[in-house]
Amino acid sequence: MLYLGCHLSSAGGFAAMGKTAVKIGANTFQFFLRNPRGGAAKEIKDEDIAEYKKVASEYKFGKILAHAPYTLNPCSKDASTREFAQNVFADDLKRMENIPGNLYNFHPGSHVGQGIDVAIPQIVEILDAVMPEAKNTTVLLETMSGKGSEVGSRFEELAEIISKAKINAPEKLGVCLDTCHVYSAGYDIVNHLDEVLEEFDKIIGLNRLQAIHLNDSMTEFNSHKDRHECLGKGSLGADALIKFINHPALRGIPINLETPNELEGYAEEITLLRNNYKE
Repeated sequence: MLYLGCHLSSAGGFAAMGKTAVKIGANTFQFFLRNPRGGAAKEIKDEDIAEYKKVASEYKFGKILAHAPYTLNPCSKDASTREFAQNVFADDLKRMENIPGNLYNFHPGSHVGQGIDVAIPQIVEILDAVMPEAKNTTVLLETMSGKGSEVGSRFEELAEIISKAKINAPEKLGVCLDTCHVYSAGYDIVNHLDEVLEEFDKIIGLNRLQAIHLNDSMTEFNSHKDRHECLGKGSLGADALIKFINHPALRGIPINLETPNELEGYAEEITLLRNNYKE
């Protein structure tokens, strides 16, 4: 089964997101539980969840993916910023219990000059504090492009975070792979996809790969920049991305688009991918 979606506004609630997904040919989606800059979260209503579950069941949705606010930085050198990250993280995971069995994705953060050896223990400390709230949710670390002092552009960094966390079973802690990010970080998924996935499996384990962000890139290979592009308009190209979704190791993993699009553009990209997917 090919589970395809995109980032949707959560303003109207879960049922509205589910119905919008159906309209554009999607059977999964990504969303924020709160303002992406870290504002207050909206109330989750039981009737909205019940209506969403009906839509998801009727259209055979895959797992949906909540994204942490962009301001969440668990390895900031500022203690108050780390405290903010922990509080928001924990609250989001409590909210995810309203839709059990789904996914929550976060950026590992930026160490802001502290160094990776300081950053990783800080990320692990916050994970250890919040993971007990993820009773029915899988928490995912996102692969990053490596701009500035970002953590998570190398598979080894993600593997170290996972291995040091107290709760690190594959069904509890995994990875979301972003195609733009890994290509920008120096993993050549255009010309050496098999080798990159083999490396991922050796270092992290493909059983940890629970979600995919499918994006083209405005910048060239190994640029260490985070500039998403519409499918086929960037340096990866449509052929490589179609090959990517058809790779046997990636079957069944929910894929969300984060391309610079409105709903009409997302619908066109979803149609393009479905038309080129080999069951």
